[in-house]
Amino acid sequence: MVERSVARLHHRDLAGLRRGFQGQVLLPDQDGYQQARRVWNAMVDRRPAAIVRCASPADVAAAVRLGRALGLEVGVRCGGHSVLGLSVPDGGLMVDLSPLNSVRVDPQRRRAWVGGGALLGDLDRATQPYGLATTAGNVSHTGVGGLTLGGGMGWLARRFGLACDNVARFQLVGADGELLHASQRENPELFWGLRGGGGNFGVVTEFEFVLHPVGTAALLVELFYPPQDAPGALRRWRALLAEAPPQATLTAWAGTTGPWPFLPAELHGRPLAAVGYVWVGDPDQGRRLLPALRDAGAAPLAERVQELSYLELQRMDDAAHRHGVRRYWKGHFLRELDDAAIEAFLARGDSDGGGDPGLLPYAGLQSYGGAVAEVGEEETAFGHRDALVEFVAVANWTDPAQDQPRMAAARRYAAAVEPFASGVYVNALGDEGQAGIWRAYGAGKLARLAALKDRFDPGNVFHLNHNIRPSKEQPR
Repeated sequence: MVERSVARLHHRDLAGLRRGFQGQVLLPDQDGYQQARRVWNAMVDRRPAAIVRCASPADVAAAVRLGRALGLEVGVRCGGHSVLGLSVPDGGLMVDLSPLNSVRVDPQRRRAWVGGGALLGDLDRATQPYGLATTAGNVSHTGVGGLTLGGGMGWLARRFGLACDNVARFQLVGADGELLHASQRENPELFWGLRGGGGNFGVVTEFEFVLHPVGTAALLVELFYPPQDAPGALRRWRALLAEAPPQATLTAWAGTTGPWPFLPAELHGRPLAAVGYVWVGDPDQGRRLLPALRDAGAAPLAERVQELSYLELQRMDDAAHRHGVRRYWKGHFLRELDDAAIEAFLARGDSDGGGDPGLLPYAGLQSYGGAVAEVGEEETAFGHRDALVEFVAVANWTDPAQDQPRMAAARRYAAAVEPFASGVYVNALGDEGQAGIWRAYGAGKLARLAALKDRFDPGNVFHLNHNIRPSKEQPR
């Protein structure tokens, strides 16, 4: 099947595509193809019939039309961070937006125009010389597009809203290859759906973001506790959720430590929990939260209180989330965090305590609220704005022989937390299928998104994503 597709593309269609094409077309036997098909999760090993590296909106339009004409599945790659590797269609056409990575900043208007293939680091590096930023995720090699179209949580969200809340205008190529724009005035219903509805309605080639003056400084706080002291630490942390200023994003972690330079050697390879926060702004102001986090409970085994530049903060987790590692995750939103939920979080899916700590998943909690919750639930496609925290259980490993046990352990962890959950963030979905889509949006938003799909992509050309099916394909 793949070989027939490649032959058709090579002998009949690629010459026409290449006329006026500014980017690059790669076939499986050409230099650069093997590298271009690799994405963030090393479990993904699929081979597109062709990879079209687009350098302009016109290139994207030509690629979409070619895929449709040949009946090929169309996958759209930006940063390639989907845990399922959805941008890599086996025997299909990968539309690679990587060359569309320019960022143009107007510091007076506080606007940034960001290409659909840009990474978060591209955006941050362009805006920080002016002390400006907009909400972006926590790993700089993540794609702006995938993050924003799903919602876009980051360290600035409690202060300025999600990434999707900060988009003033989208430019995109639709399923028919036509160039569209969406804003409050242009295609307002499409504008609604693009803010949280994922890549279901077109290929976004440019985002116009609102920027905010945030300065260049940040503070990171983490206090590490042994398992027996962790419940008390989490309860103190929980008490801060409602009262923390919007400059603070509270974080918690449960896992097995690595050989991290900020921990003493005797704490490496041990099951621990951590509570803390990230503060964007004046570090001295951020330190005022620290006494309440410490309180009068048991002293932590170790502390990490570190002043960073905003750019350093945004790159801080890059190595931990590097390419070339096998990955799996499961996520939930929680509206409440009672003692039973804390217990499930700390147990890591190992309720009887017999599991090997080195093989168990780790998980994080990240606080929502603030400006995220101030946007009306019906104003965007993004759901669950009333979430208190987001939970994500993560497994990563390198040995393919561990695939099934590692994934099973992550599923057990997520299942133990699910009784306390209120929904799921679409960007944290993995292999849950349509059940996950339902949890992410709910019946009302899903119906509205399906109607939007009927209008802009009735043939479901853009289905290699967490797919919103057209109405005719919705279960009755």
